[in-house]
Amino acid sequence: MNDSGAMSAPLRPALGSKSDPGGPAVSALAAARLVLARDLKLAFRKRSQLVQPLAFFAIVTTLFPLGVSPELTVLRPLAPGVVWAAALLASLLALELLFRDDAQDGTLEQYALSGRSLTWLLAAKTAAHWLLTGLPLALMAPLAGVALGAPGRAMAGIVVSVAVGTVALSLIGSIGAALTLGIRRSGALLSLLTLPLDIPVLIFGARATELAIGGEAYGVPLRLLGALAVLGLTLAPLAAAAAVRINLE
Repeated sequence: MNDSGAMSAPLRPALGSKSDPGGPAVSALAAARLVLARDLKLAFRKRSQLVQPLAFFAIVTTLFPLGVSPELTVLRPLAPGVVWAAALLASLLALELLFRDDAQDGTLEQYALSGRSLTWLLAAKTAAHWLLTGLPLALMAPLAGVALGAPGRAMAGIVVSVAVGTVALSLIGSIGAALTLGIRRSGALLSLLTLPLDIPVLIFGARATELAIGGEAYGVPLRLLGALAVLGLTLAPLAAAAAVRINLE
């Protein structure tokens, strides 16, 4: 049995089920916390999967100046687009694994049968994806900004915009991951499904980064990014739960 299966066994009695009325009563929020903690523990057992998106982001943003020009006057106008395109693609790398392992070892089916809100449980898994991918990308973004000639005053704006934007990217990606759950080697299809929905995030995120680099107020595009994240938080877990149920039937 793989690591995911090994961890799911103690989690099942903790969540309880409809068929086990004597099991402990666990609220939706408490069950979501259990799932979040489980996913974080499993992720740190597979550190190569954690490093892959971050390594991709670092390689793209580091090699870009070598392929274009080392001149800061040339790199600085391109920095917002490069940072955000690299962050978007790096986030996509980890999406295929979001639900796949749990679907293969039967954990998702146990979640659906547990009597707990599948929406909350999948929202917790998406939160784990952001903590393991989006947050590290946001913390790495200033290093990419320095490599691309961004001034020091822009670093706070870059971190905040990437952090908020990757929340929206993870939520949108969770829908695509749920829809392609039953398809083998679904990476290409997952990208085709999610990239069109990611375009507004890319546009507003790049604009916020551009304004931060230019020393201008970036509140408007940042608020739009926040609105996309809130909209995703409202709708994406519901859509992902519906897609997972369809794939499990």
